[in-house]
Amino acid sequence: MRTIKQWYQDLNLQSKFTLVLLVIVAIPAIAIIFFFYGNAYDMVVSYTIRQEQDRAAQTAPLIEESLQKILDVSTEISSLDFYQTLFKNAITDSFSDLAESEDAADFSDRIRQLTQDTPVTNVKIYMEVPKEASADVDAFLNSDHLKDTFLSLEQAKGTYWYGIFRGTRAAQLFCPSFYLGAQEKKAYGDQAYITHASVIYDSGTYDAYIAVYYSGYDFNQILSENLTLDGSVSYIMNERNNLVSASSDSLAGIYWLDYDKIMESYMSSNSYVEQEILGKTVYVGFYRIRQPGWFMVTVLPSQPLITQSNILVLQFLAIYIAVLALAFFLASTLSKSITGRISSVISQMRTVRHGPPVPMDSPDAHDEIGDLIDTYNYMTRKMNQLMEKQAQAAEDLRIAEFNSLQAQINPHFLYNTMDMINWMAHQGRTSEVCNAVQSLSRFYKLTLSRKKGISTIAKEEEHVSIYVHLQNMRYHDSISFISDIPDELMEYQIPKLTLQPVVENAVLHGILETPTKSGTIVLTGWMEDKDVVLLISDDGVGIAPDKLPVILSGEGTSVSGGTNIAIYNTHRRLQVLYGDQYGLSYSSKLGSGTEVQIRFPAKRDGISEKQINTETK
Repeated sequence: MRTIKQWYQDLNLQSKFTLVLLVIVAIPAIAIIFFFYGNAYDMVVSYTIRQEQDRAAQTAPLIEESLQKILDVSTEISSLDFYQTLFKNAITDSFSDLAESEDAADFSDRIRQLTQDTPVTNVKIYMEVPKEASADVDAFLNSDHLKDTFLSLEQAKGTYWYGIFRGTRAAQLFCPSFYLGAQEKKAYGDQAYITHASVIYDSGTYDAYIAVYYSGYDFNQILSENLTLDGSVSYIMNERNNLVSASSDSLAGIYWLDYDKIMESYMSSNSYVEQEILGKTVYVGFYRIRQPGWFMVTVLPSQPLITQSNILVLQFLAIYIAVLALAFFLASTLSKSITGRISSVISQMRTVRHGPPVPMDSPDAHDEIGDLIDTYNYMTRKMNQLMEKQAQAAEDLRIAEFNSLQAQINPHFLYNTMDMINWMAHQGRTSEVCNAVQSLSRFYKLTLSRKKGISTIAKEEEHVSIYVHLQNMRYHDSISFISDIPDELMEYQIPKLTLQPVVENAVLHGILETPTKSGTIVLTGWMEDKDVVLLISDDGVGIAPDKLPVILSGEGTSVSGGTNIAIYNTHRRLQVLYGDQYGLSYSSKLGSGTEVQIRFPAKRDGISEKQINTETK
């Protein structure tokens, strides 16, 4: 075993490729051919049965649909007024008067229409003639409106279907061809749906039969289209063990099964069953036609299936031999073409060990090795670009944060606050002076601390609270500040001085520009997927629609003429740190106020100092 392993390892790459490709093709193919040969017949049987089941699943509803149309016609006839008068109520008028009624004319017209618009070929109503009114009934049967539809019951006597009705007192009956008389089949249709009715006349009850005739050719066509295997047959039998229709009458006679046997097999299996008929193995499927209680039987002889399986095996063997020969040729050719190009790629990639990556010449072919060369070239370009972008991003980050901090430390706020403290000191308001000095000290301690480039939402909320407090000391508590940030968000990390520029902008350019110079600022927040969203809203003067789009560009101005550089720098710093999908977004309605959303990733562990430090050199 070790000798074979060593021999394989010592082969050149081309030989290894050729051998491996042959093994990959040959071994599975050999296994498949042995498996396939032993199971070919079962596979053909299963496939054919499944195909026939699918067709039968479509065929049975078609037959039921055709039968339903016949039933619908019969139902509609029984709902007509003239039918109700004849067969549902006692007849008080003479038959001749009924024949001349408007209902009789409408009935006759509707019957003619039904034979034109439906599968129905004819409609006949056989009536028993009361002896005491024979002349009157004869006039009825021979009237202009009804002579094409109504017949004397004497014409039906002697037919098979009439005998069934008389013997069983059945209410309705689907009649195959041999149930009907010769005259019926010739003149009206070779199959019929017949229902029993009664005529009540002069305290007596007389029989009547409504026969809806149709052609069985449609059933034969449907059954023939159901079959895909030569020598197979589909037929329909009724509950009386009589043949209704068949794709082939001769084959149906050969493969005929009794109704009781069909019922037994149908109840025990919902698939095809194997049967022995006249010494031949066949596969029989049963499908219930529910409305009349019929069965559709499909018989598949085994001999065509055996022939198909043998042909399939021979075809597979021929394909396998051709594939094996082609595989040897392709394995040899491909391995030879691959090894040389792989060697050139390896040689070029080795240069990376001694210097920066250098792209290769574009490949002539665009196969896997061509893709490998393109990928290597793309990788080298991306590495160089990333190095350049990393340097540029670090520089942009330093500049953006530096400018942001610089812009946010508003000297006017410091001057104004100090003037306020001096004024209160002159007035002897010592406690207020102490309060203001302590607040201002805490404010700038939070602002100028450079130990970390990030803070927590809790400290940023404290920072803007102090800012609003100092502004209220100056503007006589004209600003109401409401903080409603959930406690679970307070320890999430946020870049320093993110909230204060937004709140300052809301105070100076929103609330203090209102006629009352008073208003409310609300700070809230929530989690959205894996991001934190803070919302700062005010009820100030709002922002004009034409100025709203340029706020975050650094080019806009407030109503009082101030710039938005602090807002722009805050927005830009968030994008540099986290990506373009983060930062600030404004919405405002002039005269109603402004809302600012601040979005950043939810982090508890902070960001490294290299990412957020803005110290300049």
